[in-house]
Amino acid sequence: MISGKRILITGGAGFIGSNMVEELYENNELTVVDNLSNVDDRYIKKYQGKKGFRFINTDIADEEAFSKVEPQDMVIHLAANSDVRGGSNDPVVDFVNNVQGTMLVLEFMRRTDTPEILFASSSTVYGEATVFPTPEDYGPYLPISSYGASKMSGEGFISAYSHYYGIRGTIFRFANIVGKNSTHGVIFDFINKLKKNSDSLEILGDGTQRKSYLHVSDCVKSMLYIHEKTSRTDIYNLGNRETTSVMKIADYVVNEMGLKNVKYNMKPGKDGRGWRGDVKIAQLKVDKMFSTGWKNSLNSDESVHTAVKETLEQMGYGRK
Repeated sequence: MISGKRILITGGAGFIGSNMVEELYENNELTVVDNLSNVDDRYIKKYQGKKGFRFINTDIADEEAFSKVEPQDMVIHLAANSDVRGGSNDPVVDFVNNVQGTMLVLEFMRRTDTPEILFASSSTVYGEATVFPTPEDYGPYLPISSYGASKMSGEGFISAYSHYYGIRGTIFRFANIVGKNSTHGVIFDFINKLKKNSDSLEILGDGTQRKSYLHVSDCVKSMLYIHEKTSRTDIYNLGNRETTSVMKIADYVVNEMGLKNVKYNMKPGKDGRGWRGDVKIAQLKVDKMFSTGWKNSLNSDESVHTAVKETLEQMGYGRK
């Protein structure tokens, strides 16, 4: 259990960040940096003004973003442009937010002698993997989205700063993270579509896309657990051994909303993908994660099913 530390959380108002704040607040002094571009401060508002919590509304890609941040014991770097699908329209957004932003975080750490960073990377760095489940030492990395490319760059700079300046980085390649406080993603999209039209559901892709899903509570707790178990810069896949298909997610959403006879309208792109840059199958090898002694509380299907219920509750949508 991490306690008694000064911790900077970038992106701390967002989906994973707000869950991380909840996990760490009681026993640590937190500084959250977020520009509120993905969501407003609704998930961290209850901490504002309380002892041991400070919020700075700023963009990490701004040169002056960290000018008012005091030296920290640790950085948990979660801030990023998370719109993977939109990357093909404007790849520069991923560069500015995810590459330049990460560089400025690392420069802050170098200037202030902040010794440790936990970095939210992504399974998208692997691109079209040909080995399933995909291990951490798979290569070469050939990402097929600007998001994946930007995360790969972030990993590289953390490794370089680790060797240059002794910063210890734990890099986490996320599977698809789901759960409370989510503001985007397939579950969120399906619910919104069905709220507008409960008779039919548009599904991007052919429905057979399948990926490993991890509940956000397992995500944040495993990050902290694994980081405390390591002593050098290293990379860990975070996910579950199983995968869940897009079609099964649609079924979970429809059933939890109490809907009947919903027609599924498939909109497959190339090879049945949902969009340009969509990885059709993402299944991570997570033996290294579990070798630390960590155990997830929910498997992939359970993570999705739980997340559907949580998202519906937060959106104020009751069963029909």
